[in-house]
Amino acid sequence: MATSPPTTEQVWEIDQAVDDLVRGEAAWAACDRAQRRELLERMHAATAGHAEEWVRAAAAYKRLPEDSPLVGEEWITGPYPVLTSLGALGASIEALEESRSPVDGYSFGRAPGGRVSVRVLPHSIWDQLLLNGFSAEVWMPPGVTEEEVRGRAGLALLRPAETRGVGVVLGAGNITSIPILDVLYELYANNRVVALKLNPVTDGLLDVFGEVLAPLIELGAVRILTGGADVGAYLVNHPKVGHVHMTGSAATHDAIVFGTGTQGAARKKAGTPLLDKPVTSELGGVSPTIVIPGDWSEADLRYQAEHIATQKLHNGGYNCVASQVVVISSAWKQKDRFLTHLRHALSDAPARPAYYPGSDDRVKRAVDAYAGARRLAGGRVLLTDLDPFDPGPALTTEYFGPVLAVLELPGDMGQFLDEVIVTANERLAGTLGVNLIAHPRTVESLGSALDRVIAELRYGTVALNAWTGVGYLTATATWGAYPGHTLDDVQSGIGVVHNALLLDGPERTVVRGPFHPAPRAILHGKATLSPKPPWFVTNRTAATTGRLLADFAASPRWTALPRIFASALRG
Repeated sequence: MATSPPTTEQVWEIDQAVDDLVRGEAAWAACDRAQRRELLERMHAATAGHAEEWVRAAAAYKRLPEDSPLVGEEWITGPYPVLTSLGALGASIEALEESRSPVDGYSFGRAPGGRVSVRVLPHSIWDQLLLNGFSAEVWMPPGVTEEEVRGRAGLALLRPAETRGVGVVLGAGNITSIPILDVLYELYANNRVVALKLNPVTDGLLDVFGEVLAPLIELGAVRILTGGADVGAYLVNHPKVGHVHMTGSAATHDAIVFGTGTQGAARKKAGTPLLDKPVTSELGGVSPTIVIPGDWSEADLRYQAEHIATQKLHNGGYNCVASQVVVISSAWKQKDRFLTHLRHALSDAPARPAYYPGSDDRVKRAVDAYAGARRLAGGRVLLTDLDPFDPGPALTTEYFGPVLAVLELPGDMGQFLDEVIVTANERLAGTLGVNLIAHPRTVESLGSALDRVIAELRYGTVALNAWTGVGYLTATATWGAYPGHTLDDVQSGIGVVHNALLLDGPERTVVRGPFHPAPRAILHGKATLSPKPPWFVTNRTAATTGRLLADFAASPRWTALPRIFASALRG
């Protein structure tokens, strides 16, 4: 990576941190499962104790007003998934301590193509109540048996004394739970002690992260470093570092692995990395939302437009799995009405600052590339009238900002679904997540044809009538690109994270949600209790509901449920 070298003081700090971790590896190896579970419990208490401070720090660097409902995003994607992951990992360790598999008690099923699936949501009574109507399954690759899933679950915790050296985690700058969750996965799933290098955008969280990770820091299993690309380059190339995990873009990945400029491009073409050590990654891409035509009511059109606006604008659009291309049928009789609602939803969503570096430049490039680009309120951009045969950079460039494109595909239902599979798999950059939206009557009428579409879409998370972000928030689900990518064609990354059941070699997670929110769902004969979800950018009580959910994750109890339900229904 072409960058200026770090200062002498920074070099000393990095060397000291890595040397501490080399020594700390022995302390980590000496921790048996019970001790590792106790560390999780201490981190759980620390996260609960510093959750308010965490959210304030995140809202500050994202420049969100303290009274904004959007602060709910910071509760729901910050402390909340860390608390749930710590609890789920602890349960997996407890199962191993008792000579059980982490998946004991979870239901198994069959997925298309002879796949075994594990139902990871809902699992507890709390899931059934708080995420009523949502479900998630982890699909294993074809040919893997249920017995193999049970026997291999546990990963490195099956042999905790066999540690694997020092790893680096290059932390994300957008979703604040990512760095902590990545550190946990490196330690507990891969048995590596960790040097966490924060993205400079998140330096304001240094103190909070230090408190949350304090039990691991005191043990010598984690060190936290700050700095820019110079520090990151020196750290990942350190001779005592054996592995690198990063979250970011494919371009950043290639710069780190192969270098920049013509020399970097030549190394990538030749398959000769500059960084000569294993690298895993969670990268972004061009995530699509596929709208399957059907007969929708006006309320359906409006609600699903809000749903897609959320998939785009959550966290300002700075999500690796933010929807970037809406794929619709040109023959859908309600297409124009739906696009009208979508424009309104994008324009009417709460305004927020473009906090992430480079956002304005990326938006400008999108506008310059399309003559018909439409600027909407709040700095949002909608790209329409794309040529399906030459759609331009919107399908291959991750804008990582408030830019949404609409791609119309021709044909009847069968041809449309065939084209959807080809477009998503072959024409869009990345394989992290894909969303599908279909009316329940359409789902029922398509039957196995829709199952085939889900099975043939090569994405790490597939969501039907839900946002793939629900997969991110589900601790027992897997998160990462579709398997099979290589360093020289990395797409959305290599490997998975989260995966609190510690499944070995999962293929994907499939999420399903309710097409209609409560109470309207009841009018359509559906028993779901879920109103508009708190992660919707239009949810008026998101901040209150997010805080209550994090508090519940810190201490699950029946007495907390009435306030959560009341707040959620007011959203």
